[in-house]
Amino acid sequence: MIQSRLFTKTRKEAPKDEVSKNAELLIRGGFISKEMAGVYNYLPLGLRTLNKINKIIREEMDAIGGQEIHMSVLQEKGIWQKSKRWDKTIVDNWFKSKLKNGTEVGLGFTHEEPLANLMKNHISSYRDLPIFPYQIQVKFRNETRAKSGLMRGREFLMKDMYSFCKTEDEQHKFYEKAKKAYGKIFQRLGLGDITYLTFASGGSFSKFSHEFQTITPNGEDTIYIEENKRIALNKEILKEKENIEDFKEKKLVPQKAVEVGNIFNLGTKFSESQGLYYLDEKGKKQKVWMGSYGIGPGRVMGTIVEVFADKSGIVWPEAVAPFKFHIVALDAANKNVRMEAEEIYKKMLGSGIESLYDDREAPAGEKFADSDLIGIPYRIVVSEKNLADGTLEIKNRKTGEVKKVAKEKILNSLLQ
Repeated sequence: MIQSRLFTKTRKEAPKDEVSKNAELLIRGGFISKEMAGVYNYLPLGLRTLNKINKIIREEMDAIGGQEIHMSVLQEKGIWQKSKRWDKTIVDNWFKSKLKNGTEVGLGFTHEEPLANLMKNHISSYRDLPIFPYQIQVKFRNETRAKSGLMRGREFLMKDMYSFCKTEDEQHKFYEKAKKAYGKIFQRLGLGDITYLTFASGGSFSKFSHEFQTITPNGEDTIYIEENKRIALNKEILKEKENIEDFKEKKLVPQKAVEVGNIFNLGTKFSESQGLYYLDEKGKKQKVWMGSYGIGPGRVMGTIVEVFADKSGIVWPEAVAPFKFHIVALDAANKNVRMEAEEIYKKMLGSGIESLYDDREAPAGEKFADSDLIGIPYRIVVSEKNLADGTLEIKNRKTGEVKKVAKEKILNSLLQ
């Protein structure tokens, strides 16, 4: 991508009402724009990053047998009344509205009930199970407080997977498989070393659940870590500590964290409420066992910014960066500099190497500041001085390490 053609521009200041680091830096860097509190638009750079996060999630969900679908956001009241989750005393963050004919509907905050209802059309025999559908879809939650940028939104993207199994044992086996898949996802996203499997309350979904909590000073949650086993307890169930074998008589260390994923064993609560059953080998009607597994890709994106950003701006892990390389042409009006920078950019395009080419005629200080703010992993500097000694400068955004590479060897160096 050529930077002068990018319609978004960097900003020196974020909106005054924005208090979270992730939203401030993402807005300043031109990744997102704020529509209202808890509602953000993804701009070209932001969408590239979001899509890379989604790609990693999809690959790991597909690897454990997931089948991707896409369901409606509009929710029928009757489906939710069956499970009692239409009641605001059970779920208090619904967005509800009415159709012109007076029918009351909701904007989905999750999809256990609608998917269990849908599966009545596809599950009738034991031969139809197990099934593991998932989607990456917009959700709506009427949060009282939405001041944490992408980490707590009123409209947000969620990957939600649901398991439909024949028996409790089959469900628990898949649950363990999903737990491991989540660990792989956060490892690939660059968050694995600071993300803990955390025992937590299940809220309106189940009695207990597991959360995946990433340590960050600005996190909304407090978790209590058992470092040797790399597991933790959410503050909400700290009083249950002695009832959980892994935490008996253990010294726990409190840490601030943000929840980036959660998984639930649902039992048969939602399948039974929707009348979802199957016939076993003997023709006897049996209950369908369910689980649900959520990750917020936008929340993950915001968490990555919170965790890795430095005083100069965002620092993206390579796996999710909008581009791997940022070609910065200094003295861009200089014909030789421009020609060399354009040649490198074209060669990288031809070799399938993702790069953002800063071809703007702007001062060096401004270009470097923008490059640091945007946070692309590697910056290639093309300048008259470098060309004079036959080299190009490559800077690692994360470590700050700078090395010079012979101009004619640059492409081979980048491909290694």
